[in-house]
Amino acid sequence: MYHTVHPSADGRDIFSKYMTIGGMPYLSNLRYEEEPSQLYLQDLYNSVVLKDVVKRNSIRDVDLLERIIAYITANIGTIFSATAISKYLKSEGRIVAPETILSYIKACEDAFLFYRVKRQDLQGKKILTVNEKYYIADQGIREAVFGSNLKDINLILENSIYMELLRHGYQVTVGKAAEKKIDFICERRNEKIYVQVCYLLASEETIQREFGVYDSVRDNFPKYVLSLDDFDMSRNGIKHRNIRDFLLSDKWD
Repeated sequence: MYHTVHPSADGRDIFSKYMTIGGMPYLSNLRYEEEPSQLYLQDLYNSVVLKDVVKRNSIRDVDLLERIIAYITANIGTIFSATAISKYLKSEGRIVAPETILSYIKACEDAFLFYRVKRQDLQGKKILTVNEKYYIADQGIREAVFGSNLKDINLILENSIYMELLRHGYQVTVGKAAEKKIDFICERRNEKIYVQVCYLLASEETIQREFGVYDSVRDNFPKYVLSLDDFDMSRNGIKHRNIRDFLLSDKWD
């Protein structure tokens, strides 16, 4: 959830600030002022990387670790593999085995810097073990060390929704249905919801694409399309919600 910056602040401004500096609780002590908040988030990142990751795992090649973190940070919410990172590093003159990359990523996961999300084949009813997604613990850290959160707003919105789903106790996977991809399949106890995240439903083509991911999903569990549009575009039993309202809601059925 995001915090109140000022009682009279417009909700859209608050949300925009949340998209950039995130929701770390200590930011309230800094009154969400940009420069102190950025410095705090940079210090937090350095603390996680240098203390929790490097020292705990006795990592000697800190440069390699930082390159891997930079790659994942730039590509949160996109599907890729350790082999893809290996090829990227090779293009930069570093020869690194995918197994080494996976061990570095695991160290970052153990420090709760990144969260790995597996893919689920809805038709084959199995968990896929390659080409997973990663999300960062807080988008403010991404802005502080990488920047361009608002430029990559689709990824940041998806990251925010993922973290909120975790806070609500859901186990989350990425859905694969035929050639279409559902952003999140969320399960807890006997509940399940499907969530598709989009910046804006700005055209009929976009609407058809985002709602159409559910065409082959035949169960009766709630299905959502989330965007920043203010008008309700729910259709065919699929619920459309404004992302700000969804994040603030305690009940999503």
